[in-house]
Amino acid sequence: MLRQIELNIKPNKINDEDYIYRLVRSTLQLKKEDNVAIRKVRKSLDARRGTPKFKLRIDAYINEDLPKINPVMSLSSKVNRNRRVVIVGAGPAGYFAALKLIQLGLKPVVLERGKDVRERRRDLKSIQQKGLVHPDSNYCFGEGGAGTYSDGKLYTRSQKRGNIQEILQILVDHGAKEDIMIDAHPHIGSNKLPHIVTAIRETIEEYGGEVIFNTKIVDFKTKNQRIVSVIDHEGKPYEAEAFIFATGHSARGIYELLSSKNIRLEAKPFALGVRIEHPQSLIDEIQYNQSKREENLPAASYSLKTQVRDCGVFSFCMCPGGLVVPAATAPGEIVVNGMSLSRRDSPYANSGFVTSVSLDDVKQLGFTGDLMNIDFQKMVEQQMFNAGDGSQKAPASNMISFVQGKLGKKMNASSYIPGLFEAPLHELLPKFVYERISVGMKKIGEKVKGFYTEEANVIGVESRTSAPVRIPRDKETLMHEDLEAMFPCGEGAGFAGGILSACMDGQRVAKAVAAYLS
Repeated sequence: MLRQIELNIKPNKINDEDYIYRLVRSTLQLKKEDNVAIRKVRKSLDARRGTPKFKLRIDAYINEDLPKINPVMSLSSKVNRNRRVVIVGAGPAGYFAALKLIQLGLKPVVLERGKDVRERRRDLKSIQQKGLVHPDSNYCFGEGGAGTYSDGKLYTRSQKRGNIQEILQILVDHGAKEDIMIDAHPHIGSNKLPHIVTAIRETIEEYGGEVIFNTKIVDFKTKNQRIVSVIDHEGKPYEAEAFIFATGHSARGIYELLSSKNIRLEAKPFALGVRIEHPQSLIDEIQYNQSKREENLPAASYSLKTQVRDCGVFSFCMCPGGLVVPAATAPGEIVVNGMSLSRRDSPYANSGFVTSVSLDDVKQLGFTGDLMNIDFQKMVEQQMFNAGDGSQKAPASNMISFVQGKLGKKMNASSYIPGLFEAPLHELLPKFVYERISVGMKKIGEKVKGFYTEEANVIGVESRTSAPVRIPRDKETLMHEDLEAMFPCGEGAGFAGGILSACMDGQRVAKAVAAYLS
């Protein structure tokens, strides 16, 4: 007999399996002769009311064995090598599209402009220590996409867009800890993700797919309004029956290529702002109401939002126990992002703090056209760079100085390896962006005591929150209405926002491709 129960567990007992087993028996009021097998279904942390506790949802099987969990993937060894689908981009959308195509008997050929995860590390080190940005291999481009070295947060609101458990199980099958199957806010860590990404690639190759690195797509050929091949930077064509474009939200060259060929694009709202860095101990104290974090409690996080003049201002991509990293994709620009390792044991907490940017906001600054948001992004990122010394040092300010619109208060230590320099962010940011987020910081500080503090740095600029352009597609076929056999996919197409949703969109598009080819 199956009984489902929810338990409240103190942090110091959450890893005590004997205690949890006894608590299950006591809660169910079992007899001595009753046997019970338990499976944890979900674990979440409730830090409200100043007393943190874990909520543990459990399936308890009384006097019966645990049911077996069947593998979520059954890959065919009979991939039809003559039915090729080219996937542009080896991020989560591209790799999960490839896995699904293999399941459906089609051969994926994944083309990635950057390097594999091992080689990619050298270019990340070059950004951090030398300030040199490789335009094809950086924190955004390369195997695994931007998510590989950006914490590996597996949060999504896209509950209706696919089977999240299936995605999580595939990640576990390729090396992720089983904890992600039950955690309410699972994350893997930037030190663990490269091994998982490598394992997924090896699966794709083992079952008949191909993954080709250092291959930047710069052109494509069409016939009768149907795409028939893509062309790489060396002029080599790649032909296929269908093409999935899963290039990520920073692949500006693809947007420019499509625009140059009059393939319809749509400018879309996005968000832009700064990254805030607090001491992690301060965030722990605010969230847990404890001077020192209790045993087994994770580094505390937050999710904050408010309205300023009817515009959203909110935290984004919060990285507890994390690091601020340089995320520029071309020389001459400054972009920052956040990441955490699996243990989240850095003494710093960082988060994007951004405001929504509407099309009207951008038009009022004189930008026009389908690519106007990209032009706006470039302007802000280049202003940040030009304020510095030509390296990847980032412009920054003490939070109080930032809100007051002046310099002078001492900046704090930071996890940002290239280094910070004090700069008038209130002048470098577009006026409407600065006004909204500075007011937003004060408003949130009034509600969350301790958030608005001299102990925090504000670092510019957080500009790659999501794709500023959408590549439109038909709702039924998921194919671009202007170009047959082209399937926009994932974050870069404007149909996902994070690792999980990108994986699910990759699967959806792969199914749509199979339906088209059938």
